[in-house]
Amino acid sequence: MKKNPVSEQNKGTKERAPLKTSPSLAASATAAGADQTDAEDPMAGLQADLDRFRDLALRSQADFENYKKRSAREKEEAIKYANSLFLERLVSIIDNFELGLTAAKEKSEQSPIYSGMVLVQKQLNDLLAENGLQPIEAEGKKFDPNVHEAIAHEPSNQVAEGIVLRQTRRGYRFKDRLLRPAKVIVSSGPGK
Repeated sequence: MKKNPVSEQNKGTKERAPLKTSPSLAASATAAGADQTDAEDPMAGLQADLDRFRDLALRSQADFENYKKRSAREKEEAIKYANSLFLERLVSIIDNFELGLTAAKEKSEQSPIYSGMVLVQKQLNDLLAENGLQPIEAEGKKFDPNVHEAIAHEPSNQVAEGIVLRQTRRGYRFKDRLLRPAKVIVSSGPGK
């Protein structure tokens, strides 16, 4: 085996002299450089994976924060409107109670039964108002499809077109939502 004169020459010196390379040495140096680039490519791939996973983690965290906020908002809304189904059923009972009150009034306004029913009606209305239920007054008001449900049109010489003549069933709002629209008969203006 031959000894390399260049390596013999640089033995013992701290600085190395530039090497004279032969074509075969240049090819091996290029191959070593390619090995270095191949070694760097896995690092670049790992860095890309790391960036992708970091981005995925940040997105997941943001999605989770949005989920928590939406859940809290839905929970608050569910608590706020929890009584709506109960009140909706109670309102239909109140309708029947008012029909009974009207029948008792026709017989005699002086009767103790009628007076007692009026007191019970007042207590019910106060309780409902305390819980956020407000009746919708419709008679004499302009027809509003957002809170009124028109069941008929009648001609009227006294009331202008589009004004509610009569209310057949009272409507209610629960807090800021419509619980039940008022059923009304609307004026179609003067008859022909």
